[in-house]
Amino acid sequence: MPEFAVATQNLWVTYNGLTVLEDVSLEIEAGRFVGILGPNGAGKSTLLKVILGLVRPTRGRVSVFGESPDKLRRQGEALGYLPQKPLINPHFPVSVLDVVLMGRYGRIGLGRRHRPEDVRAARRHLEMVGISHLAHRPIGEISGGEQQRVFIARALCVEPRLLILDEPMISLDACAQDDLYELVYDLKGKLRLTVLMVSHDIGGVARHVNDIVCLNRRVHVHQPPPIGRIPLESTFGCSVEYLFHGEIPHRVVKVHDE
Repeated sequence: MPEFAVATQNLWVTYNGLTVLEDVSLEIEAGRFVGILGPNGAGKSTLLKVILGLVRPTRGRVSVFGESPDKLRRQGEALGYLPQKPLINPHFPVSVLDVVLMGRYGRIGLGRRHRPEDVRAARRHLEMVGISHLAHRPIGEISGGEQQRVFIARALCVEPRLLILDEPMISLDACAQDDLYELVYDLKGKLRLTVLMVSHDIGGVARHVNDIVCLNRRVHVHQPPPIGRIPLESTFGCSVEYLFHGEIPHRVVKVHDE
């Protein structure tokens, strides 16, 4: 039997009478790289927060490696998380190494000094993401792609089994996006991670991930790529035109009547 990193059953989330997630049932096998697609307001970030234990479902169940998110947190089994806005003020005078060390706070406690092993862990993860040479640079003086690598290193510093990335490609150019996809895929293999990534980049997701979940309040499709026009249009609620990355880039568009 496969091990499921994440399993949800008939999951509903309602805020002030507004349904954000509707009857979401998912089983995500351990070790998979999963891209989550959907329009703005589709409930993608809410689903991630339910998995992290930051939002309680209105009804239904969620388990992470067979346990509730709350129980995992009590046991000290952290999940790696990169939110949409990982640093409120990118010009705050803090070094790259200090940002990555923030990922150790759950182990050392807020207000306590970091230990030599924490610094070693931070440096090790900076090396894994290929920016150890930037350790003492201010976070605000490096590029957007380098900053995202810093935040991934911070998320990895908790030594998770599950890495959750909420739209890490925002504001990155095409080359930086491809580099980041390759990095995450390599890290998944080296560290035996399960990865959940929210993205709007349909073509990039189709090229790099193992599975795609199309979400708009409910799950419209959960399968390996490629996915066709009909599931995408049912998810996004409109005619879809997109570019697949690959040997021969091509567009897929809705057929119009003559």
